Amino acid sequence: MSSAFARTGKKIVAIGRNYAAHAKELGNAVPKETFFFLKPTSSYVQNGGKVEIPQGLSRIMKTWCGLETRYTPNSDIHPLSRPVAQHVLLHNLRHTLTNPITTYAPQVELGVVIGKTGRDISPADAKSHISGYTLAVDMTARNLQDRVKKAGLPWSAAKGFDTFTPIGSFIPSSDIAEPHALQLKLDINGVTKQDGSTADMIFDIPSLIAHVSGIMTLEEGDVLLTGTPPGVGPVVPGDRVECSLKDKEGKQLASLVFDAVQRQGGYKFTA
Repeated sequence: MSSAFARTGKKIVAIGRNYAAHAKELGNAVPKETFFFLKPTSSYVQNGGKVEIPQGLSRIMKTWCGLETRYTPNSDIHPLSRPVAQHVLLHNLRHTLTNPITTYAPQVELGVVIGKTGRDISPADAKSHISGYTLAVDMTARNLQDRVKKAGLPWSAAKGFDTFTPIGSFIPSSDIAEPHALQLKLDINGVTKQDGSTADMIFDIPSLIAHVSGIMTLEEGDVLLTGTPPGVGPVVPGDRVECSLKDKEGKQLASLVFDAVQRQGGYKFTA
C-alpha cells in the first residue's frame, strides 16, 4: 500500500528550483522546464530520528555585505565615521566567527505520494495517480554539491547520504483539498528559516507528474518532492530542526522534527 511508501517505494524524485525566490537566492536561473534529480529511499529517516552530518569542512565567510573583507587602516576613515565603521567591523567579525556558513542545508518540501503506477501521465489524469502527501526535508551537502557541479558531475552523493531525507507520516489525498495552498515552515533551534506557500511553485503538481512520468515510470509508493521555498539556513551537529505543514486556514496537517548529529565513520569531505 502507498501509505507504507517509506518501506515500499522504489525512488524519490526531487524537483529542483521550483520556487523562483529559492533559485535566485542560490544564484541559479529560474528554470523554463522542470528539473529533477533522484534520491535513494535508503536516505529516509522517520519523524523524531537523527540526521547524520558527514564529516567535512565548514566555510567561513570571506565577504560581508557583498564587500571584500580587506583591512582598512583607521587613518583612512574619516574621524566622525570611525565609531560606526569599528562597530560594523566588530559586529561582522563576531557574526562570522560564531556563525560560519556550514555546508549542510535542510530544505522543507511537500512530498506527493504516488498511489498508482503510470507512464506518460497527462496533467488532467495526474490527480488519479496521487494517493496522498507527506512533509519532507531534502538535506544537501553543499560543499560536495558545489564540487560536483563545477565538474559537471551528478549530485547523487551530495543528496543521497543515509538520513538525508527526513520524512513525515502519510496524509491521505482526501485530507488536502488544495495542495497548492499550503504553508511550509522550517525552524532551526526555534528560529524560523523557511516560511513559504506551495502557491509559489513555478510548475504545479499535475505538470510535475506529467513531466517526470514522460521520462520514467512513476510507481506506487514513489515520492515526488515538489521543491522548497526560499530561506535555506545552515545546520550543524547539535541543532534541532522542526517543520510544519498547514492548510490555508492555519490547520496543522503534519509536523516533522529531527536532531542533527555528527556521523562517525563513512565518507569525509576534504577540500
